[in-house]
Amino acid sequence: MVRMLLTVVVRALLDMPDRLMRLLFGNPPAEAAGLRPDQWALSRATAPIENGSPARTPEEGRRRTEFLASVVGRPVSGVISQDWTLEGDGRSLEARLFTPEASPLAGPMLLHFHGGGWVQGSVDSHRHACARLAKNARVRVLSVEYRLAPEHPLPAQSEDALLAWRSVTADPARFGADPSRVGVIGDSAGAHIAAVLCLDLKGAGEAQPACQVLVYPVTDCAGTMESRRIFARGFYLTQARMDWFEQQAVPPGEERNPRISPLYAEDLTGLAPALVSVSIADPLRDEGIAYGERLAAAGVPVTIDRMPMLHAWFNMTATRSSRSGHEVLAGRVNELLG
Repeated sequence: MVRMLLTVVVRALLDMPDRLMRLLFGNPPAEAAGLRPDQWALSRATAPIENGSPARTPEEGRRRTEFLASVVGRPVSGVISQDWTLEGDGRSLEARLFTPEASPLAGPMLLHFHGGGWVQGSVDSHRHACARLAKNARVRVLSVEYRLAPEHPLPAQSEDALLAWRSVTADPARFGADPSRVGVIGDSAGAHIAAVLCLDLKGAGEAQPACQVLVYPVTDCAGTMESRRIFARGFYLTQARMDWFEQQAVPPGEERNPRISPLYAEDLTGLAPALVSVSIADPLRDEGIAYGERLAAAGVPVTIDRMPMLHAWFNMTATRSSRSGHEVLAGRVNELLG
């Protein structure tokens, strides 16, 4: 009952005209100039939850994330979902395939890794976002349920990504995927996993994905970037929460290990063509831009999008700005996958 009531209230709020949102919540501060009104409204509405102390336990954080995802997500029609099991290395991972009803029998596919600070989030929490991406871009999206920290610290998640990638590319046709057009995508911690997967494939001498789509990626767990301080509090993702995630997931002393922080990788040449999409009011903004610039300097074709959003907009599909952002993202995916 509480979830249903909160969902109704939040969605009614987010359906308000932008002018009314500005009257109720004012304009964002100068450091977040250009932030979309519904993003700022959502930041203010969720401040009592997100600006408070981090979760006391991973289990509490996971419950909170699943609850918030159900409130700020919006279902989309015209997409078929199917559960899969990916196998390799003597173990298996669960995954969910989102296929647009209007898609041809064979076409491009993205392997998706969800956000959640490596500690929380799931295929289920990101189902609306993955379905919307599949429909808008007319591509298949296979979302992977990887292991979570602290039970499984980094880089266990990257090992799962490698397992999933090899399982998919061993027989892409079973997913209805064109073998030459299988890319990877992730949001936040999931974008970190996608980026490290490309580095791992390079290190193993294996073929790169058709593209890497990195939506507000974590690339610097040493926390050296200025945006982590500028947006430390009040913009949905807080520095306190990032610190907590990294304490749960990053082994001590490994903050600059390239498999933990891909920004510190020495050689980025030959990696998959990339989209790096950052949010303008996000603690992770600067490290995403820095990674995109390093990719470009290494000769990797890369586009850096600066979205007028908060962190986590990819999953906030109840907001008009998120749905607009998904249209932009779909266009970029189509450019990358042809």
